[in-house]
Amino acid sequence: MNLRQVHQDSLAGFIASRKKEGLKSNTINRDLAVVRRVLILAARLWRGDRGRLWRDDRGRPWLDTPPLIRMLDWKDARKSYPISWSEQERLFAELPSHLREMALFKVNTGTREAEVCGLRWDWEISIPELSTSVFLIPGELVKNGEDRLVVLSTVARAVVNRQRGDHDEFVFTYRSKHENRPVERINTKAWRRARDMTGLTLVRVHDLKHTFGRRLRAAGVGIETRRVLLGHKNNQITTHYSAVEIGELIEATERVGYQRGSTPTLTLLRSPNVDANGGSRKSHAFGRNKKGYAYVTL
Repeated sequence: MNLRQVHQDSLAGFIASRKKEGLKSNTINRDLAVVRRVLILAARLWRGDRGRLWRDDRGRPWLDTPPLIRMLDWKDARKSYPISWSEQERLFAELPSHLREMALFKVNTGTREAEVCGLRWDWEISIPELSTSVFLIPGELVKNGEDRLVVLSTVARAVVNRQRGDHDEFVFTYRSKHENRPVERINTKAWRRARDMTGLTLVRVHDLKHTFGRRLRAAGVGIETRRVLLGHKNNQITTHYSAVEIGELIEATERVGYQRGSTPTLTLLRSPNVDANGGSRKSHAFGRNKKGYAYVTL
């Protein structure tokens, strides 16, 4: 369409088609935000950061006034679904090896899908005092714009070490018959097939990050430490952590490493009649403890 034809009404068909595909409002809103941004620039910007003109050959803006693009307000956001240890075992067992390694790294570091897929060897920084290493992901590739410090627990470090030598640039790759190429996403047909086979159809890739955060909280890790480990915006200079501070962060991640019988129990407060498919089920136990808090034993 001509730029002047792009407005709320003309986007109705696009919105309807995306909704028909089963996409949530947050996903569609991200698309609409791009459209809205372009329209605003077309009306207000003279020259872009790359010297690209946003005016016609007479110097006039492409639009006199940007049209109002309203974001969707559907109450359809899916709640997070942190998985239990048994669910993790079942799900990961059905994944192909390259996705299993990425998922295991993700659930032990709290990284986002794009951060795992794009992880590069030249972001690894050795910490000789601790006989280990960390990764520092550049801020321009992180959702909140800040450099992302990724510390490695024993499990995460083992995952990384198993990838060494496979690729010169990327940590996680997939070896096909013809090449060894980086993995673009974890949420593939193989991931969704594994969910279906284990009955965990509500589990999203991002829920692995939620799982890491919930396990940290269950282990008694403080909120400030959790914010750093999860890569939340905290206005700290991530390049100025001392070896002692990094050691403390690593110690916190080790507290949620899987060692049968020694990890803190994560009690997930779910409806006793709803399973990971959104269907009904019978829980093993449901009741209230002495303080009156509801609990579900899985």
